[in-house]
Amino acid sequence: MHERTSTIPEVEDPKLREEVEVSAMAAPEDSNETSYLLPPNSKDWEEQGIPDFVYGQKELVLEGIQWPRTAPGLLDTPPRSRFDSALCSAWRQRMDLGLFRYRLGELQTQTLPGAVGLVAQLNVERGVQRRRPQNIRSVKQAFDPGQFNFNKVRPGEVLFRLLREPDRPGALRQEDILVMINVSPLERGHVLLVPEPTRGLPQRLLPGALRAGVEAVLLSSHPGFRVGFNSLGGSASVNHLHLHGYYLARRLPVEGAPSEPLDPGGRLHLLRALPAPGFLFYTGGPGPDLEALIGRVCRATDYLTDHEIAHNLFVTRGAPPGKTSPSSALTGVRVILWARKSSFGVKEGEAFNVALCELAGHLPVKTSRDFGSLTEAAALALIQDCLLPSAQAEEVQAALVAVIAQDEQ
Repeated sequence: MHERTSTIPEVEDPKLREEVEVSAMAAPEDSNETSYLLPPNSKDWEEQGIPDFVYGQKELVLEGIQWPRTAPGLLDTPPRSRFDSALCSAWRQRMDLGLFRYRLGELQTQTLPGAVGLVAQLNVERGVQRRRPQNIRSVKQAFDPGQFNFNKVRPGEVLFRLLREPDRPGALRQEDILVMINVSPLERGHVLLVPEPTRGLPQRLLPGALRAGVEAVLLSSHPGFRVGFNSLGGSASVNHLHLHGYYLARRLPVEGAPSEPLDPGGRLHLLRALPAPGFLFYTGGPGPDLEALIGRVCRATDYLTDHEIAHNLFVTRGAPPGKTSPSSALTGVRVILWARKSSFGVKEGEAFNVALCELAGHLPVKTSRDFGSLTEAAALALIQDCLLPSAQAEEVQAALVAVIAQDEQ
């Protein structure tokens, strides 16, 4: 933990400057409140170490999160949770200090005309500047320390360490999760959640990582903070375990899409709605229900990985399973899992690459021409071209139902 000092980093962004000054004035010099901002001299960044963001179950926001009639601005939505304040102020400072590959301004955003409600955003710089994907040929590929990994990030890219307080005296502390900037951001606040990077874990979903992702969604009071995971072959570009988290101030189709149960206990549901059919897991909040969900999801992703089936996962606040609608209350957390065709590398010439956010209905478009001409039908065709053939999809569905049923007995 690091004490806040009275030194305020020099930043150009007037909005951020004001925010930093207010934070500094709010805490006395001898305060124990942790600062997530870098000192002004870059030579001191490594010496400062990584601050801890310690949270407990009482900070997980379960009720009262709703979309207003007009979409809120990312940083202008009161009240922000402690997590939102820490993440957004630190992220914006790193942007001002030039630690990203490009400076992300306001992105042109439109909801494509049609029944689905696809949200398209023009992000030219990400299409041009993002790191080239690693040479990956298997969903089960081992970690290679010689390739780029998150032990090689520059000082200052890590915002904080996410630490969960033990639920009871004597309970084991959960693994450390480093929250670091994605240097090629999709949207403002785009971060990576990386579990103990020194362990050299390959990009295969583990329960501790998923728990941190779901709880990060619950730590935010913004309805548009989402978390996701891309498997190898599912457009993951780095083979080192990580999840994505980012803010998008727009509703997405998967939040309230209707579903049907696939098993008598209602533990696994199917979203048939566009943009892509997926498997739905739902929890009303932390506790035994969340732990059970984490176990089910990871058993499902283990099955897919072991059978060389690429997949993507998306975590969002949403409505309970059933006959829901876009106006449904965000009463819990939806975890949506898609099995899909393997895709290694970047497909040149496509309007967008299909990964976790595209399957959920958020389309980061690479060029102005495509952004101006993209239709709902063309976007859906591109997404559905990445899905499994119907016969294989039915086999996977039956297998996952069996996996969930067997492990729940």
